[in-house]
Amino acid sequence: MLNVYNILETIRMIQDECLDIRTTTMGISLLDCIDTDIDRACDKVYEKIVTKAERLVPVGQQIEKEYGIPIINKRISVTPIAMLAAACPHGDPVKFAKALQRAADTCGVNFIGGYSALVHKGFSAGDMALIRSIPEALDVTENICSSVNIGSTKSGINMDAVKLMGEIVKESAERTADRDCIGPAKLVVFCNAVEDNPFMAGAFHGVGEPDCEIHVGVSGPGVVRAALTKYPDASINEIADVIKKTAFKITRMGQLVGARASELLGVPFGIVDLSLAPTPAIGDSVAHILEEMGLEMCGTHGTTACLAMLNDAVKKGGVMASSTVGGLSGAFIPVSEDAGMIDAAMAGVLSLEKLEAMTAVCSVGLDMIVVPGDITPETISAIIADEAAIGMVNSKTTAVRLIPAVGKKEGETLEFGGLLGSGPVMPVREKSPAKFINRGGRIPAPMQSLKN
Repeated sequence: MLNVYNILETIRMIQDECLDIRTTTMGISLLDCIDTDIDRACDKVYEKIVTKAERLVPVGQQIEKEYGIPIINKRISVTPIAMLAAACPHGDPVKFAKALQRAADTCGVNFIGGYSALVHKGFSAGDMALIRSIPEALDVTENICSSVNIGSTKSGINMDAVKLMGEIVKESAERTADRDCIGPAKLVVFCNAVEDNPFMAGAFHGVGEPDCEIHVGVSGPGVVRAALTKYPDASINEIADVIKKTAFKITRMGQLVGARASELLGVPFGIVDLSLAPTPAIGDSVAHILEEMGLEMCGTHGTTACLAMLNDAVKKGGVMASSTVGGLSGAFIPVSEDAGMIDAAMAGVLSLEKLEAMTAVCSVGLDMIVVPGDITPETISAIIADEAAIGMVNSKTTAVRLIPAVGKKEGETLEFGGLLGSGPVMPVREKSPAKFINRGGRIPAPMQSLKN
C-alpha cells in the first residue's frame, strides 16, 4: 500500500538524486521475417518492427505522465541479424541495417540493437558477412547498435573472432573519424552475452525469448550515493544494508513501470535489469558512490573491493523487489558516461589495468574507453581476449567497447555529447601481442563448463 512518505521519497529521488527509468526496451523476434530474397526480408523486418513497436514511445510518455517518473530512452532489440543474413548469402547485410534505421525513424526510438552475430564456438552461415559489414553499417546509420559474442564459459573463446573484431573496431573508428569516432561507441564485443539485456549498445533479442516482450532498465547511482551521505561513519556492514534497501526502492519502481507498459502494450513483461547506469551528469556517478564509501578517488587501491560490495548489495536488494530480474543487473563502469570515472581517468588514478580488475566483480566490462588512434588491431584484440577470459573463467558476462580516437593521443579528449559523454584518451601498453593474436584457434573452455 502506498503512503505519503513513500510518494514524497520517490519525488525527492527523481528531482534531486537523478533517479529515472533509463530505458524501456521492446524485444522483437524477427525469425518469421527470414527470406531468401534480402529485399523481401528487409521489408518484413520493417513491417514487423513498426507493427509491434508503433506505440512504444507514446506508451512510455503516457507512463511518465501517470507516475511522474522520467523514462529517458525507448529502445528496441531484435533477433541477431546474422541469422536473417544466413538465408540470403548473396545479399548485402547493410540492407538490414538500413531497414532497421527506417524502423527506428518511424517508431521514434533512440536505438535499435541486434545488428549482431553469435560466434563463440565458430562461424556459421551469415556470421562472417555480417561482422565484416559492421563498420559500414554503423557508418551509414545513426541509431543502430551492433554486438558480437566471441566467447562463453561453455565454449571457450573463439580467437579467430577476437582477431577479426580488433580489425572491425579499428575500421569502424576510421570510417567515423569525422564524427568523433562514434562507430565503435555503438559496438560491443561480448563473452557470455545474455538474451534479455535492455541496455545499449549490446542488446539483442535472443532466440529463447518470446515473439515480443518489454524489458525495463532502471538507474539510480545518485540515489545510492545520496543514501550513503547520511551515514558518514557507518561500518561496511551498515553500508551494505543501506545499498540493499535503496536498490529495493529503485527496482520496485522499475517493476511498476514494466508491469504497466506490459499492460498497455499488450505484450509480456520480460525483465527488470538492476544495473546502476551512470551518466555524465553531476550526481549520477558510480565512481562517486565508491568515493562516498571512503576512497579519495575511484581507481585507487580498494576500488575493486568497494565495487564488489556495491554490485552484490544492488543484486540482493533488487531481487527482492521483482520476480523478473534479468539482463546484466549490477553496476556499469563506462568511463566516458560517468563523471567520476572521467575525473579519475584524467587524473591518471584510474588506469586500463585497474578497470580490467574491476570488471571481475561488476556488470559487463571495459566500457566506453577511449584509446589512442594509432592503437593496432592486434592490441585491441588482445584487450578483448583479456576481458573475455575474465568472463569465461568467472561464468559472468563481460564486454569490451573501445573507441580508438583517430588523430588523437594520450591525454587528449574525445567528445561524444549526450549520454555518451566524453573521455580522455587512456594509455595502452606498447609491447605487441601480435604473435599471440595471429595464432588463431580457440581457447578451450575452463573446467567450470563441465557442470552437467
